[in-house]
Amino acid sequence: MKELSDRSRKILSEVHPALAAVIEQAAAAGTWQVPPLSFIVTEGMRTLERQKQLMAAGASKTLKSRHLTGHAVDLAVIVGGEVRWDWPLYSTLAGIVKAAAHTLDTEIEWGGDWKSFKDGPHFQLSWKAYPL
Repeated sequence: MKELSDRSRKILSEVHPALAAVIEQAAAAGTWQVPPLSFIVTEGMRTLERQKQLMAAGASKTLKSRHLTGHAVDLAVIVGGEVRWDWPLYSTLAGIVKAAAHTLDTEIEWGGDWKSFKDGPHFQLSWKAYPL
């Protein structure tokens, strides 16, 4: 089984346990893809200050981000040891994460499914199942 990096695990330790479990499951499942798909966790819990910085940079559109409460993570696909941002890779990753969530009976939302401001690296616990 391909393991998440220590840095990714540290980030996951600060988010909701149900979300952390989904991401761990997805990391294990990614090794079964052909070719195998691996990823890192780039962000989890955020401070309000960090969220404001991302809004100012245009990388976020809200101050009500699920990152502020530990209900969201951002992932980055790794290909050949390098972070890649190609949209098809994130569609594949979303399928893996959604399957892991289904296996664990955890409702998640993928930023790539949003109608506006599509955010391929973003995964969060659903507002409905995991309200604040």
